[in-house]
Amino acid sequence: MKHALIIFSGGLDTTVCVPLMREQGFERISTVCIDVGQPSEDISQATERAQILKTEHAVIDAKEEFASQHCFPAIYANADYYGYPLSTAIARPIIARKAAEFGISHGADAFVHGCTGKGNDQFRIEYGLRLFAPDIPIIAPIREGNLTRSWEIEYAERVGAPIGQSKDKIWSIDENVWGRSIEGGRLEDPNYAPPEEIFQWTNGFVAAPGEPQEVTVSFENGNPVAVDGKPFSPLQIIQEANRIAGLHGVGRIDMMEDRMIGLKVRENYECPGAMLLVAAHKALEALVTTHAERRFKVLVDQQWAELAYQGLWWDPFMEDLNAFIASVQSRVSGEVSVRLFKGGMQVTRRSSPWALYSEAAASFD
Repeated sequence: MKHALIIFSGGLDTTVCVPLMREQGFERISTVCIDVGQPSEDISQATERAQILKTEHAVIDAKEEFASQHCFPAIYANADYYGYPLSTAIARPIIARKAAEFGISHGADAFVHGCTGKGNDQFRIEYGLRLFAPDIPIIAPIREGNLTRSWEIEYAERVGAPIGQSKDKIWSIDENVWGRSIEGGRLEDPNYAPPEEIFQWTNGFVAAPGEPQEVTVSFENGNPVAVDGKPFSPLQIIQEANRIAGLHGVGRIDMMEDRMIGLKVRENYECPGAMLLVAAHKALEALVTTHAERRFKVLVDQQWAELAYQGLWWDPFMEDLNAFIASVQSRVSGEVSVRLFKGGMQVTRRSSPWALYSEAAASFD
């Protein structure tokens, strides 16, 4: 019995993959949803649609692992790709690895994903699948058929696939604990101002509090471990940073992005916690590193961001970069205070037992 495993979000693309695979002769269809911090209603919708489509469905909770093993390394590297904190990019490798492991353990004959031929995710997902399950073929029906959204909607209605909510969606949204990406519709036009309705994690200028707030982040060996003296787990500290920075409107990103296949596109992101934690980490790192280390790490961080953007999480070069970054993190311990106000963010204080600043040597007094 031919067995297809669909990496399933419950959106339009992955939903239509189910009947398409049945038409290709797969008698057994499994769907797996990797939870990296999507809204609970998205997880529930995916489960509901899988039940309607009569697939063998599983949800794998990877939030804590994603936070500690993917988001925290992004903090170490001050991850930034032309202003983008790599929220979607760093989630794809763990989704691919978890799906590969699930597919091997459940005897999948093929992996199926819903990526199009115009985006970056096709590379990020397939890199992980080919690395961890090289003997299992990959099918990408949306890309291979060059299917349009209108065709998919018409097809789904014809075969009775549940797409009601997807059909009515104006925006395409991808969300995990590190950030949200919002695209599609008029947002694709660089000359169109994004409406307030696309934002869920960040207050606008008017709605943000009228008084600034200073927040202090504590670090140990590069890891953020506490906010205002209160300790948190990796997942919790990201969620708390999202809450505080989002309250003050920090973390809205509207940028022109150069995709891997050469397309220049307009992208909107919300990454309040990522912006706060990376800014605080970068300020502390500047206090404890030598001039030569700092100068070189800027280059390392840039290379790290390029590889992460491409989904090359386990590339040998990435391992080399991580080795240097890890060495630097051994001294990135201390506290950083950041003032948040009306979408703005300013580092106000930093301290560390490893500080290279000497008042006796540097003071004019």
